[in-house]
Amino acid sequence: MNVDPGLLEILVCPACRAGLAVNEDTSELLCTGCGLAFPVHDDIPVLLVDEARRPDDESASDETAARPDDQGE
Repeated sequence: MNVDPGLLEILVCPACRAGLAVNEDTSELLCTGCGLAFPVHDDIPVLLVDEARRPDDESASDETAARPDDQGE
């Protein structure tokens, strides 16, 4: 993965606005706040919450990983 370091300095998580860190093992950008993992395709970060996953829940489907917790009602 070869994302421009200058770009990484200005990118933030679209969900919580925290910074992003590179995970070379999975070719993803990890949010340092909420923990979402955003894919990088052809060195282009895909910063869409619907495309993100929770790294701690690799067995969950994409729908489950991107769905907000709305079990209160």
